[in-house]
Amino acid sequence: MEIGKKPRTLSDEELVRKIVQVNDPLLFGHLYDRYAQRVYNKCYGFSKSKDEAEDLTQDVFLKLYLKLDTFKGNSKFSTWLYAFTYNFCVNYVRRKHLKKVEHPLENVGDADFIPLFEVSEEQLMQVKAKRLKKALELIAVEDKSLLLLKYQDDVSIKELGLLLNITEGAVKMRLKRARQKVIRAYHKLK
Repeated sequence: MEIGKKPRTLSDEELVRKIVQVNDPLLFGHLYDRYAQRVYNKCYGFSKSKDEAEDLTQDVFLKLYLKLDTFKGNSKFSTWLYAFTYNFCVNYVRRKHLKKVEHPLENVGDADFIPLFEVSEEQLMQVKAKRLKKALELIAVEDKSLLLLKYQDDVSIKELGLLLNITEGAVKMRLKRARQKVIRAYHKLK
């Protein structure tokens, strides 16, 4: 690695090595800038509010700064960071018991009723998306995270195997089961 190389031009892996070598919070700031939004998005998927997601993001980066030396470079840094964030958020949810199952139609009132002939295709898609989001809230956090990693973040089967430290076949089976669970939850929301 060139000594005079600017942090913006370093690869993630080079930047991590340099941060670990010199323990410089300013260098870590560059890593934060690269990944803060992605980590926030992942945390938001686990949280109930934007404020909670922001707090989780800060907590992830604090812990990341302390544990950065555990990155061995066996995978891309971004893959490792996904796993780090995923594990942090799953542990947070478990500790705080945030997964509360409530009656899915509890907050739907007559004011939400729209006659079917007045519903546009866009409104119908929004209703379906809201229903899917509610269905995702009803399944286990591990299943939800796996589905979001695969279908929202477009993480490959191979990368998911590395993240979860399981075989690709096991990833496919977990995805299949998670899809079945969310479909069952989705249909119960009718």
